[in-house]
Formats: sequence, structure tokens, C-alpha cells
Amino acid sequence: MADIASQAGYFEPVAFIEGVDPERCREPLRGLPVVWIEEAGRLADDCHAVCAVGTPKRDAFVRQALAYGLQFVSLVHPSASIFSTASLDAGTIVNAGAVVAAHAQLAQHVIINRGCLIGHHASIGDFATISPGANIAGRTRIGDRSYVGMGAIVLDGVAIGSGAVVGAGAVVTRDVPERVQVVGIPARVVKELS
Repeated sequence: MADIASQAGYFEPVAFIEGVDPERCREPLRGLPVVWIEEAGRLADDCHAVCAVGTPKRDAFVRQALAYGLQFVSLVHPSASIFSTASLDAGTIVNAGAVVAAHAQLAQHVIINRGCLIGHHASIGDFATISPGANIAGRTRIGDRSYVGMGAIVLDGVAIGSGAVVGAGAVVTRDVPERVQVVGIPARVVKELS
């Protein structure tokens, strides 16, 4: 994310924030300090934050950071294409080569990885992760905290339930319930998630 921030040209990374292991704060990362989450509030007046945690723990980390006064901004790689009618909420990250089409709506803290295609009128919920090369067709709904694996395809008008996991390379041809894992071509439910 530091590379995206630098390449975008409108943010300059000043620190990394750690929320799992305080021992990781002992050494700088890429020449920048690593600040423990409980001390991150000292950055709140002068800095904005981006959370690139790629696990289901992302929302807990964001809640912690907000409690310490940090505010989140969206981060878009300069090679990404965002249509003017698309909307991105706070904390969303759009990586290199991604396309977000007309009238797509990306909620808070969505991660769109490199080379993803997000179709027109798609709606992607809070804390969802779309993995590299995934193709989300138009008029789709991706639920909160969902995960779409690398190279997966979600066909036009399909809904993915909150907390669902779409396996890498899956082709989703019909709606997916909440909190299940689907894999294959066509995608089928293989596991219920807690």
C-alpha cells in the first residue's frame, strides 16, 4: 500500500501501524517507523489511514484505529480506471490495473486487487475483498465481509451473501447464500462457514 500511496502522488507514507504483535514495532519497515495501534492516535491530527489487512480481522483493526481517532481515506493506484459515476467509500483500496465501471458502488474498506474488473451497477459491501484478476459482472451484489478468490468470475446479476467465500477460479452462475464457501465451474457450496 505504501507503493500505491507514493505512486498515486497525493499521499506520502509516514508510518505503518501494527495491531497484532508489538514486537514488530521495534524495527522500521521500508525506512518508516512501525507504530503500535494504541499509540497511533498521535498521528490522527496530521495523517490519514489506509488498512490493507487482507484477513477477516480487517474490520476489528479498523474499529480500533477509529477509536484512537484515525480517519480513513480511499487509495487508488494511478493505473486503475474508475468511472466518474462509480463511488468509493472511505478506506477502499483499488489496486493497479483494476477497472471499476459506471455506477458501481464500493462500500467502506473494500479491497480491489490488481487486474480486477468490477462491472456496471455492481454493489460491493463493507470489508469485502476481491482477489487479483477476479471479474465481477454488472448488476452484482457482493455482501459485507465476502471474499472473492483469484481469477473468480461472478456472472451478471448474481448476489454473493455476506461472509461468503468464492474459491479461486470459480465461476458463480447463481446466488450464493451467506457464510458459505463455493468452488468450481459452475460454483457449488462445499462448506458452511461459522
